[in-house]
Amino acid sequence: MGHVGSFWGLSLFLSLSLGWTKAQNNTRPVFYCGGDLVSDSGFVGSEGFPSFYKTNSKCTWRITVPEGNVVTLSFRIFDLEADSQCRYDYLDVYNGHSNLVQKLGRFCGTFRPGSLISTTNTMMLEMVSDAETQGRGFVAYFSGTRPYVDDQQFCGGKLTKAQGEIKTPNWPDKKYPPGTSCSWLITVEPDMVLQVKFDKFVLEADTYCRFDYVAFFNGGEKDDSHLIGKYCGDQAPQPIITSSNVMLVQFVSDLSVTSDGFLARYTSVPRGSQVTSVDTGANTRFIPPQPAVKPAATVRPPVPTAKYVPPPPPEPSERPKPVKPARGRGQDGTGQDRRVAVTRPNGKRPVPQNPLCAKACKRDGTIKTSFCASEFVITGKVTSLAPGPRGTLHVGVSLIKAYKAGRLTIKQVGETMSVKLVSQCKKCPLLRRGVNFIIMGQVDEDGHGTLEPGAFTAPYKAPHHKLLMNINNQPC
Repeated sequence: MGHVGSFWGLSLFLSLSLGWTKAQNNTRPVFYCGGDLVSDSGFVGSEGFPSFYKTNSKCTWRITVPEGNVVTLSFRIFDLEADSQCRYDYLDVYNGHSNLVQKLGRFCGTFRPGSLISTTNTMMLEMVSDAETQGRGFVAYFSGTRPYVDDQQFCGGKLTKAQGEIKTPNWPDKKYPPGTSCSWLITVEPDMVLQVKFDKFVLEADTYCRFDYVAFFNGGEKDDSHLIGKYCGDQAPQPIITSSNVMLVQFVSDLSVTSDGFLARYTSVPRGSQVTSVDTGANTRFIPPQPAVKPAATVRPPVPTAKYVPPPPPEPSERPKPVKPARGRGQDGTGQDRRVAVTRPNGKRPVPQNPLCAKACKRDGTIKTSFCASEFVITGKVTSLAPGPRGTLHVGVSLIKAYKAGRLTIKQVGETMSVKLVSQCKKCPLLRRGVNFIIMGQVDEDGHGTLEPGAFTAPYKAPHHKLLMNINNQPC
């Protein structure tokens, strides 16, 4: 009876959230693996939904709405295997009937993507699953709408005028909605380039612009090599200029905090025009198109000790075992930090620096109490484990989601967020490379995450996300 009740509960939820008026008559859409959907509007979903989707499958749906309209796609339910880079199970959405055109996004996990809009009357969805973890899949509603409609649910589109404006949904009446994704493809005459100036700019602030942001790309592809800049916070970027006559603008908001948004005006200017370089301000993230800003780090080599710190020395520091017998070579900076025992004249091995490591490996507290007591709570895949000084372990984690971050330093490489943690003991808590974990711990004064032997860690699966979100929304 429990299974029957859960089925009817799901059917009721579907009838309310999806608008299936015939649910009371025990009829509901049947979703197949791909197909051609030619209609003014309709639903598209993973094969067999609400049952778990199949493993090792690839399904392609081609959506066509009437000429003169664009396709808007609104996700109602989304549950695919989570991965920070969506490498295993994922859904790709394309701005047309081919995977050679602009990709509007790749999605996985349990976060419901925001509304997507095409620039023509066609759109393509392609879902891929691997041989292992499955989810419920997805259901989305598509419809044909007039382009550039002033509606709070939709934004983006294809712009070909020599000048115009781009703005967040609801501007200027109220804040932009959560869970939104907008893409503008702007094209002007071949001998011109585009210049963008902001009149107003207020997006959710974050050091790495992980939550709400607007990104500008040279050309029509969302590619890091073509990225002009990625911005958030409350300080408007200085004027932006492209290197070609085509620019892609993408605005994304997550499902939490929202702000006033932005209004920007673009104009086409003759190729070769000069513009003020981008200055992002304290609360704005900017990724420059070339790494020429970083040579400041190379100011060190002119010092007389330049030969003492070339790239080769750091490599031996990663291989502590071969140098342990050589106690007398304290002149090597990296070796000196590593071999504390050289200060002991009797040559004995140093005592353990952390007596906690001698205790039985057992985590302290429950998931709720640990969540409240921890300064950071994240989920992610362990990408590296390397021994550190004094029996510690350096842990690299590719983020899936940060529920609490505090002062934790989070780095961004392309679209991938990662953190470096230090475990006080090598074998406790037990972490394995290549496995997804829930990890909770403290943050030191330098912004580094630290794990005591009793820190809460557990293997992470997609269903854990709802549990963690519930805990996050409750007062400690």
